[in-house]
Formats: sequence, C-alpha cells, structure tokens
Amino acid sequence: MAVPVLEQPADWAEPGAHPVAAGVHRIPLALPIPSLHAVNVYVIEDQSGPIVIDSGWAMPDTRTALEKALGTLGHRLEDVSQFLVTHAHWDHYSQALALREAFGTRVRIGRGERPSIEAFDRALGLHPRQVGLLRRCGADGVADRIATMDIQASERNVPHALPDSWLDDGERVVLGRRGLDVFATPGHTRGHVVLRDAFAGLLFAGDHVLPHISPSIGLETEPEAKPLRSYLASLRLVRDMPDTLLLPAHGPVTPSVHTRIDELIEHHAARLDVAAERVRAGNGTAFEVARGMPWTRRQRKLDELDPFSQMLAVLEIDAHLDVLTDQGILDAHETGGVRTYAPAR
Repeated sequence: MAVPVLEQPADWAEPGAHPVAAGVHRIPLALPIPSLHAVNVYVIEDQSGPIVIDSGWAMPDTRTALEKALGTLGHRLEDVSQFLVTHAHWDHYSQALALREAFGTRVRIGRGERPSIEAFDRALGLHPRQVGLLRRCGADGVADRIATMDIQASERNVPHALPDSWLDDGERVVLGRRGLDVFATPGHTRGHVVLRDAFAGLLFAGDHVLPHISPSIGLETEPEAKPLRSYLASLRLVRDMPDTLLLPAHGPVTPSVHTRIDELIEHHAARLDVAAERVRAGNGTAFEVARGMPWTRRQRKLDELDPFSQMLAVLEIDAHLDVLTDQGILDAHETGGVRTYAPAR
C-alpha cells in the first residue's frame, strides 16, 4: 500500500523541521553549492534521543539552522544520540564530525567509505585521483584546471576523520520504535548506503536516488574501477524491493522510489546509446565523446560548463564507455596513458 506524502512546503529547501511520517522530520540545510541548494537531514524520534540521518556541511550558519530546527521539535544539538551517514561527501558527513567534537555524538557511516576517508589528504588537493583519470580520458586541459583549482574557504577547514563505527550491508539498526535496514548501494560513492524502514514504508536514500537529478558517479578520493556498473546494479537492488516513500538528500519527498529508479535507469540507457553512437561517429576518447553530447537540462555544450562540471561530465562518460566495453559493444585500448574506444569488431 502506498504511503501518503505529508504536505511539504512549495520550496523543498525552505528552512524548518517538516514532518514526513510519524516520528520523522526533514530539515533542509543550505549548501555552499548553488546548484544543489540544500541537503535534507532526517530526524527520527527515538527513546535514546533523536537519530539524525546525514548531517549537513560543517559551517556556522548550517549548525545554527540545525540547532533552530531541532529546537522546534523540543531538542538541542547535544540531545542527538547518533548520526547515521549515507556517504562521506562533506554535505552529508562533515557536520556530524564537527558535532562529535563538540558533544561526543556517535557517528556511523558505510564501511565501504573507509578507503576514501583514510586516503584523503588536503595537501594533495581536492581531486588528485580525478586529475589522473581526466588525463587518461584525453582531457588534459580540464585536468590542468582541476589540479590548480583553489580550495574554497568553505572547504579549507572542514572536519575529516574516521567514524566511531561502520554501517555494514545487511545490518539492522534497531531503534526503540523502529528498525532501519542497511543496504550497500555503491556507485555515487563506493561506500554509499541507504537505510530502509520497511514497516513505515520509508527509504532514506541519500544521493542514491534523487528526484530531479542523476547523481555524480564515483566522485571520491578513492573511486572504484567501475562506478556506473555498480550504480546500475544498486538501482536494480532497490528496485527489487517493495516500493516506499522516497526521502532523498536533495529535492522534495516523493511517493515512489520505483518510479524514480525507472526514470534513472532509462536516463542511463539513453546516455549509453548516445555515447556508443558518438564513438561510431569517430569520437575516440571520453573527452571527445563528452564534447559531442549535450549537458544539463539546458542542453549546454561541455565547453560552456565550469571546470568542476566539465570534470564530472567527462568522468561520467568514461564510466559509460566502460559499461559499453563490458557489454561487448566497444573495444578499449590504452596508448601513452590515454584510453581510446572503437566499435567492437
């Protein structure tokens, strides 16, 4: 039976604590990333104190907004008993670490995030592995811009540390009035997890399933070799479960996880078709293929995007070309550190 969506503000990013189900509230927290607007954190009422899923970006204004929203529910920041974090990107993880420093709050995150958390070194820049991957894609110009990109003030002092413990695939987090089942959903990051309350019909989806955009693939310190293959498999894993309410990290609550997953699978199937056609037309590298494809809802050219978005686009196409190679549609060859593709013979 479908779970009804409680009335939400017209602007999903409107500050406050918005009820989404019995004992569950959504708190949007602003981000220093204009294209994403905000990140949703979810507060679950529990006998041990509120449980918070994801946490926001560690910034003074964000901490104040979370404190104010919790106050409307009768809680203080120090009342939070634990943070359950879907993945290690700063808009989900860093404020949990900052509040742990202040109050000793327990922080948990998927075990698959351990390689990226342990390997992160701010002295190497924000995207050192991506620079090398871009060069392999034939995108030296983009790689040079990313390598010399300044670290912004909002990124410079963000807390970074290991969690108190790991969330494991198949684990059941038992709370006073409900249980949350943990499912590993690699793709967006290698250690991404979703949390499912089967009894209440809720999926805390993090960035795995978003209502309006397709999440980036493999943007992390230690990306896995085949992020799109993992992402599509993770979509199918969740699609095979009974349908639930979609509680995403970015965007409004929506009534059907299944509907959105079907749209995402269709989107990537279409991108695979276009990428294969570009290779048949003579584009040999991921960079060349990306330059021949439209980007964003405005159908912009790659050269019109900012360097960060260019990086995401090229690496996304690289992941699509990997899948096409696995499917036997394309052949891949590497010469001089650059990978090229051609139609399979």
